[in-house]
Amino acid sequence: MIRLQPIGHKDRDRVNHIAVLPEQEPFCGSIAQHFDDPRPNFDFHVVLRDDQPVGFFKIDRDYRAEYPFALPDELGLRGVMIDRREQGKGTGKAAMAALLPYLSQQYPQASSVALTVNEVNPLARAVYLAAGFIDTGEMFHGGRISAQHIMRLALKG
Repeated sequence: MIRLQPIGHKDRDRVNHIAVLPEQEPFCGSIAQHFDDPRPNFDFHVVLRDDQPVGFFKIDRDYRAEYPFALPDELGLRGVMIDRREQGKGTGKAAMAALLPYLSQQYPQASSVALTVNEVNPLARAVYLAAGFIDTGEMFHGGRISAQHIMRLALKG
């Protein structure tokens, strides 16, 4: 069973083993990069399979500060990682399917969550679309790798 859970900086050892394939790291970063980032606006979350950490993501509570397309009461989904040993088992799809109820409960003040996904990463885009994210049709050109699709998931009906 897949479930999501908040974690803190003190829980780094719990997720240190999570690593994506080397070619995926430019898109999502590494656990070390996320935990070493000193900005206070990030909340960390773990993806659990049967209570074992198999994935990670962070929520940016001040997404609009870096991304001008973000709405005033919108969260940012960043650094989504599913451990390379867990990929291909439906874990990413299940984690993203669980995101809507989870974020709605964790962040009741937020109207939506947004993310950017590189145009050269169609598999990730497909997972987000299957989870209910809408591609806004706009592109963000401030990424390091390529233009990025701007996607949004409404947290309130």
